Amino acid sequence: MDLKLKDIDQLVNSELTSKIKKTSITFNELLIETSDEDLINVILFLKSHDKLKFRQLIDIAGIDYPEEEKRFKLIYLLLSHEKNIRIKISINLEIGKKIPTITKIYPSANWMEREVFDMYGIDFIDHPDLRRILTDYNFEGHPLRKDFPLTGFKEVRYSEEKKKVIYEPVKLEQNYRDFDFESPWEGTKYIKELKEKHIDDKKK
Repeated sequence: MDLKLKDIDQLVNSELTSKIKKTSITFNELLIETSDEDLINVILFLKSHDKLKFRQLIDIAGIDYPEEEKRFKLIYLLLSHEKNIRIKISINLEIGKKIPTITKIYPSANWMEREVFDMYGIDFIDHPDLRRILTDYNFEGHPLRKDFPLTGFKEVRYSEEKKKVIYEPVKLEQNYRDFDFESPWEGTKYIKELKEKHIDDKKK
């Protein structure tokens, strides 16, 4: 008999009662909410249980909620080839919190965790090679945090004078202009001219 999402939901809740916060089925997808302390146990259960066999890690996705006390959410997407079912595991954690790596369970997590570290600044305990992977080694900040400026902090260019690539503070080439939105091509100067002309006409 093939397992359905409701069957998996019941199995998870019965076997992992103390290790999960809650589960929900939305849009035909099962979401399991747990804590960073219980993450390893939950993932091992889902991968090794004979009725489940979620043996492939599809992705690890990060979400930033800067207004929340537990600012970051991590979503682990798992796939069971035998059951043709995908599920998600969710963890909430505050800034600065370290979370255990799952590279020994899913070797493919190596690069995925490096991406999360690079983009959000989340550290993974016992990761074998936790370095930046999408930005370079001198990059400042974490681009997918909501408080990261769109322009970044530094820009990179090749210096003919120094004959090498150099880093400089970001410079916006175009100065800010205060448009009145009625004539964006002329700015507000034409309004001042019209007012002066109107005053002169009244004096005449």
